[in-house]
Amino acid sequence: MPDPLAPLMSLPGVAEASEAARSALATVHRHPANRRGWATTAAESVLRGARASAGVEGASVRLDGDEVDDEVLAAALRVAGGLTGESLDRAVAVWTRSPLQQLAHLHLLAASGPGVDPATLGRPRADAGVAERLQALAELVTGGTRVPAPVLASVVLGELMALQPFGSADGLVARAAFRLVGVATGLDPHGLGVPEVSFYRDPAGHRAALDGFVAGTGDGVAAWIVHCCGALEAGAREATSIADAAGG
Repeated sequence: MPDPLAPLMSLPGVAEASEAARSALATVHRHPANRRGWATTAAESVLRGARASAGVEGASVRLDGDEVDDEVLAAALRVAGGLTGESLDRAVAVWTRSPLQQLAHLHLLAASGPGVDPATLGRPRADAGVAERLQALAELVTGGTRVPAPVLASVVLGELMALQPFGSADGLVARAAFRLVGVATGLDPHGLGVPEVSFYRDPAGHRAALDGFVAGTGDGVAAWIVHCCGALEAGAREATSIADAAGG
């Protein structure tokens, strides 16, 4: 059966951007501080990623003491809690076997704030085409493509951002799934990268790139993948700064 994503590798800049992202993340995993102390640097990565992910939504990125007043930031931190330690191991196991189940769990974490109807948590919208597109995405994640991990991660993020499958907290869920692809495929096995920071620092560029993906043109899809791979590469630089601060 033909690989549905294989044609993406011939789009301008995609193969080069994918390889640059892979190389950058491989390099940061070899940093002395990450050889044995990766659990500490990974925890910082997830925290920075959560704050940046909330910032993409226009929320506060400040952590003042133990209290978090901004509900979007609180939601991002709940999602982050599901992407650390043993919770990450469970998340990866479910993601590789049943990605839709893991997406539902991420939505439960992201959207279970005050005033939310519990019946809506983890339930995709019933609109026409949502279930079919989610199923197609799940098939890609569970072995339906052999494109490099940065390209698959870009498609997963783009599809979830375009589809808005739950109708609430979709951005937080999508960026968490972007991380999960990296961990599950071995692109970023310890979750050291912080790609969310790049999205947060350039919201206009991120929105424009997403619009290109949604339009579905070759140039638009290529620009989105290059944009996401660039975020992965920048996230590796952020991870290097974390490791440098940790010492080693």
